[in-house]
Amino acid sequence: MKKPRFPSAPLASLTAVVITIMLLLSVGLTYLGVNWYATYLEQGISDALPPRAATAYKMLSENKIPDGDSLKLLVEHLNSLTEPTDLKVQLSVLVFGLMSALLCAVIGVFLARRLTHPLEELTSAAEGLKSGDFSVRVPASYRSAREVASLVETFNALATSLETMEERLRFNNMAVAHELRTPLTILQGSLQGMLDGVFPMDQKIISDLLLQVEGLARVVEDLRTLSLAIGQKLVIERQRIDASRLVETVIAAAKPMLEARRFQVETELKPAWISADSPRIRQAVLALFENACRYAAEGGSLRCETEQVADDSVIIRVLDRGPGFPLDMDAVAVNPFWRGDPSRSRATGGTGLGLSVVQAIALAHGGHLEFANRPEGGAMVSIHLTDSTPREAHGFDEQETASRQCGLC
Repeated sequence: MKKPRFPSAPLASLTAVVITIMLLLSVGLTYLGVNWYATYLEQGISDALPPRAATAYKMLSENKIPDGDSLKLLVEHLNSLTEPTDLKVQLSVLVFGLMSALLCAVIGVFLARRLTHPLEELTSAAEGLKSGDFSVRVPASYRSAREVASLVETFNALATSLETMEERLRFNNMAVAHELRTPLTILQGSLQGMLDGVFPMDQKIISDLLLQVEGLARVVEDLRTLSLAIGQKLVIERQRIDASRLVETVIAAAKPMLEARRFQVETELKPAWISADSPRIRQAVLALFENACRYAAEGGSLRCETEQVADDSVIIRVLDRGPGFPLDMDAVAVNPFWRGDPSRSRATGGTGLGLSVVQAIALAHGGHLEFANRPEGGAMVSIHLTDSTPREAHGFDEQETASRQCGLC
């Protein structure tokens, strides 16, 4: 059963409360102990009085006046016990004070350990994190002080982020190795074969090798783009551009590729002015065309739109008639090297960096990337761009984008 969560108090308040309680408890225990011992001494003294003095003492307790001789005897007897009794009382104050202080110290240590126990667990978890174990977590406690609870929550979030980054880095390293291995193997084998005289050094083989080199250059350039995005250095120079004219130039440059895939290109390019890095925007739009050529060629139709919206931001849309996105796309992130269909080979699936690069460029311009399936069939990918300089929180944070956006690469 889950324990109820109560609002945690600040550590300073808890410390002040504990100190106050310990002081009051120490004083109270000392007072009770000394009062009990004084009563015990008084009873002992009254029991040791001579009969006449005891009678006089009893009469005084009952508000009666004893005779002179009995009263004189009582006073003399009490005076003889004053010094040793005072010494015993003083010793009792010291003894009970030490006992109460020791008891309060034990209770204080127990309470302090209860308060600092999450910090001990946090220290142990930090040691594990330092050694490379990013799976460590500190259990949250509803008894923790507010600052300690906040520290534990922040540490767990940091550990989760590091674990996610480590898993993503491991996957990306494996993916990079996989993407580079095939063309490098082909290049190495072909060159070695030509040196050994197994393959002729003709133009076709050299042309095929050049294609492999171009593929390697493409992977390296995409990785460089993502690295620049992570370092907030992707957008170098902004200038005032008309997104509609820029898209027209990209369509013209990509015409051979689109015609090879037998695409019928439709456009609705409205003037859309924005301050942006035009080479990066061209790179993003071209990546969307290549993505459509890979996955939507069977649709035979491609539509491009540009639009200026009310807040002066710009939307660039690419729509196709292909199979669209998978139904479970909400559970998939736009991560580098991820492909919408795991069964796709390198030849049909590309490197998996396409939409990751597009997303990085959109985020660097203070915007974002959106995707959707068209009601009549096909996919729609939209690049949203703004004139404002992106905040640091809008940087290319893989964990943030993984939680809110996804698409096919």
